[in-house]
Amino acid sequence: MDRQADNAVIDAHSVLPNGVAINGPAELSAHLAGRPAMFAQTLTEKLMMYALNRELEYFDMPQVRAVVRAAAKDNYKLSSIIQGMVNTEAFRKQGPAK
Repeated sequence: MDRQADNAVIDAHSVLPNGVAINGPAELSAHLAGRPAMFAQTLTEKLMMYALNRELEYFDMPQVRAVVRAAAKDNYKLSSIIQGMVNTEAFRKQGPAK
């Protein structure tokens, strides 16, 4: 069913886990843009979990932080995060034991 046809009003209000209230995608975008290091950290963690096909462990976190620090020098570009991630020991040494 088309949303315009049923005249449904979309409530875009939400409260983030840190307690910040937002109203819609524009406010969410502004909130995330104001915290580039935190966003890059979270994105890197999620990408590494996907790439490694497992949950991250405490011993993975120094590698995640190193990727984020290196990406900061390049304004947190996605390509820098991915390049840093694929060069981590966790990524390069994954797979069955030989």
